[in-house]
Amino acid sequence: MPSQLHEALLLLFRNRPALAPELLRDALHVPLPRFTEARIESAELTDVQPAEYRADLVVLLYEGTPVLGIVVEVQLGADADKAFSWPVYVAALRARIRCPVCLLVVTADEAVARWAAQTIELGGGNRFAPLVLGPSGVPEVTDAAAACRDPELAVLSAMAHGQDADPQKALRIALAAMAASVGLDAERSTLYFDLVAASLSAAVREALTSMDPAKYEYQSEFARRYRAQGIAEGEARGKAEGKAEGKAEGKAEGKAEGKAELVLKQLALRFGLLPADVIERVRAAPVGELDRFAERLLSARSLAEVFAHS
Repeated sequence: MPSQLHEALLLLFRNRPALAPELLRDALHVPLPRFTEARIESAELTDVQPAEYRADLVVLLYEGTPVLGIVVEVQLGADADKAFSWPVYVAALRARIRCPVCLLVVTADEAVARWAAQTIELGGGNRFAPLVLGPSGVPEVTDAAAACRDPELAVLSAMAHGQDADPQKALRIALAAMAASVGLDAERSTLYFDLVAASLSAAVREALTSMDPAKYEYQSEFARRYRAQGIAEGEARGKAEGKAEGKAEGKAEGKAEGKAELVLKQLALRFGLLPADVIERVRAAPVGELDRFAERLLSARSLAEVFAHS
């Protein structure tokens, strides 16, 4: 049965099909054909092979017609059987879509990356070479604007570098990924925050808890993003007044609930186990107040400071 990490990594590619070609081009420096669209394709490779051959994910690049197929495999451990199944995936998909195909192996472990990168001998002098992306090859996304443009890459970056030997660098990457989750739908926001938080080392968590706000220019950017989102939501609510009020109120309540859960997770990561009264207060807060909590939580030195002016 696939592990949660396996499924979480695949979800990043499903949510953003363009992530696969971006990593091939920017991290592995693989030349790509001209394309205008990236789509998720069926990963069932049964056209010319037995049904047990099923890849993790298939992304097709299009320029009117398919120009490149990318078989994405998330590999968490060494598996000798892959030397036989991986070439089949590529050959079967190539036969189906009638264009070049490559295999992208993504792994969270450097030792597994070295194993996966070994050339596979097919016989008769023919060889198959997987394209492998280990943690060290994932781009380090520390810029908030870049993270917000590509949240999935930002989260993948935090997952790959959350255990970095330099906790300050890992912290900057984690903060960028957290900020990138703001403004996404509640489900993705919560999931992405969980993935980032679970990837941090003890040293990074300690740095997050004890960081001096005066030394982090990033926080003002984080605050601006929250503030801008609050303004946009306020304008949207204003426009919606008098139009399907019941429906608008339901949407607002759902948005507040999702944001409240995200703020609670951020508070818990920063300050540890939360008192029951804090949890109740956050869950009862309107969207505008949640924005203010979120703006303060990274610079506040205590829970009291987060709620001091509310």
